[in-house]
Amino acid sequence: MITILVTGAGGSAAHNFIHSLKIAKTKYVTIGVDINQEHLSLSNADYKYLVPPNSKPKAYINALNHLIAKHQVDLVHPQPDPEVAFIAQHASSLKASVFLPSLKTINHCHNKSVAINLFNQHQVPHAQSFHLNSPQDLKTAFATLKPNHSKLWIRAIKGAGSKAALPVTQIEQAQFWIDYWQHHKGIGYGDFMLSEFLPGKEYAFQSVWRDGQVIVSQARERREYVFGNLTPSGQSSSPAVATTVHNHQVNHIATQAVKAIDPQATGVFCVDLKENTAGIPCVIEINPGRFFTTSNFFSVAGCNMPDIYIKLALEKPIPKVKAYNNLKPDLHWLRIIDMGYKLVDQDWDIDTDLS
Repeated sequence: MITILVTGAGGSAAHNFIHSLKIAKTKYVTIGVDINQEHLSLSNADYKYLVPPNSKPKAYINALNHLIAKHQVDLVHPQPDPEVAFIAQHASSLKASVFLPSLKTINHCHNKSVAINLFNQHQVPHAQSFHLNSPQDLKTAFATLKPNHSKLWIRAIKGAGSKAALPVTQIEQAQFWIDYWQHHKGIGYGDFMLSEFLPGKEYAFQSVWRDGQVIVSQARERREYVFGNLTPSGQSSSPAVATTVHNHQVNHIATQAVKAIDPQATGVFCVDLKENTAGIPCVIEINPGRFFTTSNFFSVAGCNMPDIYIKLALEKPIPKVKAYNNLKPDLHWLRIIDMGYKLVDQDWDIDTDLS
């Protein structure tokens, strides 16, 4: 029996991570912690605890260590991005193991501008982008990009889930967008980037690494987004419909992107990619140290990466897996709020006879 402490347990990504552990052959006990009692009440963890926010570092670490001792926790898994960075920074203060990339690697991934500079150095395909430190930077970036693209993409350089993202066709739209976020959310010039809009298919590459080697991975295509019809960008990064793919370009480019950030990559790396006008998958961002929200898609389909990740961390034998393409293509994962999720292969379970 292995005991895992999961932070952000009130969120869907942690819920699906825990779901993966519940369907694994190994027996896991899960300790879920969160700072939001309403969200935590929905958690599927075996034990649930309200903890202080990590903005109070001493109280937060003391709370985790108390639970680690109480439940004899083997591994701490932080799922939300801010807690991934915090746990990596304070790993030596915790009385249980972690299996995270280095803090330097995490910080580089969390700042898209820094990551793009590294992609440039290693010739990793990505959207042509400009960090916007001033209104003049915006004018220069717009004048450079717009002649070759009918639509551009503005977004925050930090944060996931298409944070502060908007497709724009006129510079005034970008100016007003930054102004809105400055006045209402406290982020402005210095916090945004402008890039070419990538019009093609979007992919998600989930992988577990050790010492610079891919141990297991699988790619999927995001085909429809949760509440995408309600967002200005038309997407939310969280899929309502996702499909497994075998795509050599996606696998290769995602791998090169992670190695560009950290040649000795260890832990979980989730890479978002989208095709440009030439059909080349371009890296959008890398999410280090935690799984995609839909990690249980692959687990239900037969490749349980959370289980493999924990066993690697604790130096236990792992199942026989390949570095790439562990699941057959064209498996579909369907998700709608309040309707759960479903894995579909060939039988869509739909009546087609209208007679």
